[in-house]
Amino acid sequence: MANAALLLLFTVLATASGLATATAGSSGTQQPSARRSRFLLVGDVAQLPLPTYDCSKKSVEACLPTGMTCCSGQCVDTAANTQHCGACNKACKHDRTCCGRHCVDLLSDKKNCGTSSNQCGNKCSYGFCDYAK
Repeated sequence: MANAALLLLFTVLATASGLATATAGSSGTQQPSARRSRFLLVGDVAQLPLPTYDCSKKSVEACLPTGMTCCSGQCVDTAANTQHCGACNKACKHDRTCCGRHCVDLLSDKKNCGTSSNQCGNKCSYGFCDYAK
């Protein structure tokens, strides 16, 4: 009986210690995971955030050094932005991603299979080249 009580006490202390360490090191913010699932790579989540610059019709030059276009007062990358794909205010449908200024379906496009510029030799199925059924 004493061994069971000692084991229970040890388990409670170890759990409390682990929780205190986990909450003390987090400082209220959640760190992003180093690994991403292939599912998450399909949408805008995979796009790295670009710095935003303010621009206007009078100061379009603010976007030129970065290779972006001035759309609605912000410099955007029209080659990869799903809200401004290829031109300002040309949005891709919800299941499409902007790759090289074109809205594409990463799950079936032979030239952009699974990710932008991933070309398949034969067929793209479910985001995989030559996926066997």
